[in-house]
Amino acid sequence: MEKIDYKKTLKPLFSAPVDRFVSVKVPSMQFLKVDGEGDPNTSPAYRDAVVWLYGVSFSLKFAAKTGFGRDYVVPPLEGLWWADDPAHFLTRQKDMWRWTMMIMAPDFITDEMFAEAVRRVALKREGARPPESLRLEIYAEGEALQALHVGSYDDEGPLLARLHHEVMPQAGLTFNGPHHEIYLSDPRKTEARKLKTLLRQPVRPF
Repeated sequence: MEKIDYKKTLKPLFSAPVDRFVSVKVPSMQFLKVDGEGDPNTSPAYRDAVVWLYGVSFSLKFAAKTGFGRDYVVPPLEGLWWADDPAHFLTRQKDMWRWTMMIMAPDFITDEMFAEAVRRVALKREGARPPESLRLEIYAEGEALQALHVGSYDDEGPLLARLHHEVMPQAGLTFNGPHHEIYLSDPRKTEARKLKTLLRQPVRPF
């Protein structure tokens, strides 16, 4: 059975030069999503969201493999981040952040499969209730700029400042959606200085 790896089949969406922004056109894709707010380092809601996203994602992978012979690598965790003032990202005022954490789901995953996966994870977690915002949803991002950041999440500020104050203005572009991060490394197994994070910003002309 062939195992699909979306980091390879959709390589332009999961790669970029280090510290240099390039254009990418992001198609509509399906995601598992959970919304929240506050500092991800201290928020219990953030930790719970990630646990549910991975649990349901792996349940769906198992269901697809056993149910109709389609296997795939669960894609990496992603996050949409925003605040009333984009400068809060540059100053790392994390208590002011809002977020949607998400994991891509193949287009052959159905609403029925999603509902069953949530039920199975709840049983496995002894009746734990899923986050109210947990859902399967299409996300259409369109034109965007993205770059690869290598290092600690807290060291993203200078690269984002260059994006906001140099790259976008010089190209005649402005914001067209929340800041998007794709986590290519597992922070539990990777030194902070070696973490690889894809930084993406949807854009539109002024």
